[in-house]
Amino acid sequence: MNLPLRLLFLSLTALAALLFGSGCYDRFTGNYDEVPELEIDSALLEESEVSEEDEEKRIRRLEALEKEAEEVYTINSGDNVSITVYNHSDLAVKTTVTPDGYIGMVFIGQVKVAGLTLEQAAHQIEEKLSKYIRNPKVGISPYEIRSETVTIAGAVTTPGMYDISNGMRLADLFAKAGGAATRLYDGQTLDATNLEKSVFLRHNEIIPIDFQQAITTGQTPHNVLLRKGDYIYIAPREDTVVYLAGDVKKPYRRFWEKDMGVLELLSDAGWINETHWSHVIIIRGGIANPKMYKVDLDGILAGKKRNVPLSPGDIVYMPHDNISEYNVFVRKLLPTGQLINMLTTPLTWGAAMGI
Repeated sequence: MNLPLRLLFLSLTALAALLFGSGCYDRFTGNYDEVPELEIDSALLEESEVSEEDEEKRIRRLEALEKEAEEVYTINSGDNVSITVYNHSDLAVKTTVTPDGYIGMVFIGQVKVAGLTLEQAAHQIEEKLSKYIRNPKVGISPYEIRSETVTIAGAVTTPGMYDISNGMRLADLFAKAGGAATRLYDGQTLDATNLEKSVFLRHNEIIPIDFQQAITTGQTPHNVLLRKGDYIYIAPREDTVVYLAGDVKKPYRRFWEKDMGVLELLSDAGWINETHWSHVIIIRGGIANPKMYKVDLDGILAGKKRNVPLSPGDIVYMPHDNISEYNVFVRKLLPTGQLINMLTTPLTWGAAMGI
């Protein structure tokens, strides 16, 4: 046995030992009667890490951002501006601000406008034109602002720096960047983003945005107005796997996705055998802290219980019955059976985006 397999064998044997000593089953009969039942409410409780008070603070912070006055625009290098002079259409010009901050006009030549507001720049041009025109009235407006940019990085189709327009929001930028990066797995195109771990930075402050609400529903206040210099990082999804073994059509594993439940995993795997037991067993917590739960599958199928969501790394085991299958699982399946193949064979993405 090579070293990786030996280490895995030892780890799984340790898991078996921990499970025997954990008090999660009836050690005298070797069945599942004493395994605690996992209800939907307790499953959701594990996922809920934000208190009501924290959520209220987050909403207040986002609402305050929404009300913040937008910074006064100042002209910068690279911006395209349109300049008109009242009653002098021949002096109208569209021009790009040079890298050193200048624009050029007839009569007055080069005028430095970088760092000025539109009103300040118009006044400066009027002063210079007044040597040639009586009481000139100058209008200046940007038609393409290249200095007002935000950055979006990570798991989007086209990460990079983007110009922002007035009223542009996070969901607009996400769409402009081509939306979620995707990867191929098993012939299926899957979303490669992890919105829960994505980050929004403004002035070096992490803004507490719920990206799921902002991007998928466009809901405010999470779908914030963008400001110059904002930095958004869309986290790539973790290659976290859930496993299915036991009395099923075939052993199965797949990448975990948010909102995936027991029914979705069974369905993806080709469903269950007719001889299945009324409950499935979920092993949760990994080698370091394994816990076993049973889920009332028949109750879920009958509409009496709600579907239980899975967590990353869950092992779902479908016993054949409640007599001796626990020992079969611990003594035979864990160290040498279906899970050895599932856990040792690499599960990799197909055409990855290089994230």
